Amino acid sequence: MALIDLRRLRAFVALAEEGHVTRAAERLGMQQPPLTRLLQSLEADLGVLLMHRMPRGVRPTEAGKVLLDEARIILARADGVAAMVHRAARGEQGHLAIGFTSSAALHPIVPKMLRAFRENLPQVSVSLEEAGTAELVDALLHERLDAAFIRSPVGRTPGLRIDSVLEEPMLVALPVGHRLATDSASRLLLTELASEPFILYRRSAGPGLYDTILTACREAGFSPVVAQEAPRLTATLSLVAAGFGISLVPASMQRLGGEGIVYKAVAGSSRLIAPLLLAMRQAHPVPALAQFRSLVQRIVAAQEREN
Repeated sequence: MALIDLRRLRAFVALAEEGHVTRAAERLGMQQPPLTRLLQSLEADLGVLLMHRMPRGVRPTEAGKVLLDEARIILARADGVAAMVHRAARGEQGHLAIGFTSSAALHPIVPKMLRAFRENLPQVSVSLEEAGTAELVDALLHERLDAAFIRSPVGRTPGLRIDSVLEEPMLVALPVGHRLATDSASRLLLTELASEPFILYRRSAGPGLYDTILTACREAGFSPVVAQEAPRLTATLSLVAAGFGISLVPASMQRLGGEGIVYKAVAGSSRLIAPLLLAMRQAHPVPALAQFRSLVQRIVAAQEREN
């Protein structure tokens, strides 16, 4: 038996619903003879009579009624598949893998962007991964991730597109009880930290922030004593709270709160800026990535207008 193609099913459904060859042909935008031949070929392939021919029209036989129910389901499913394919091509359906560093996730704009994307495009599933910048870049280049929010500039890395999202100041994180934490001044000069042990985010995980801190200190006239390096910025704060030293962290890290830490601004240093960047894979981008990038750009533009 030949396959029952969609064209013949549409013709059969039109005949059954209109009950008249002329009206069904008009509905389908075709002539009556080709429509009649489609019905006849379908009946011949199935080996059953599907329509009763009457003086003033047609009506389904019992076998035709069964086929009518199934044909409607099949055609609805076929139309749905086409719609899904088009949505996927437009980036309105599919999957998007997004990475972020621990500090990037703490900035309120990142969850805001992710939430807005889920609300605007609920048929795009999103998977999230937290890692260091180097790991995220590797995942992008090996197509395990589509985009990632990172803190460290990665230069002209082949295969990546980098968009600037925002810049925020860095703050001094001090353990409670530290002489500078109890000082009434809300801002500290960088030179006041010259003799302090520094706890920094490991350079291999975030070279941008690490190098920014070292450069700012050297321009202030001293080389910081790096007492410890932590694998994550969150771990850096834990060590500060435990009294192992002080650190410089993006201002949004204050959202962690944390007992045992006092945050103070840095006076007179425009160098201590923490960027937030969106890195995207250029090779074989999924259509949903263009939708996500566009949404990020709209949110950034709206925030800049508000500021």
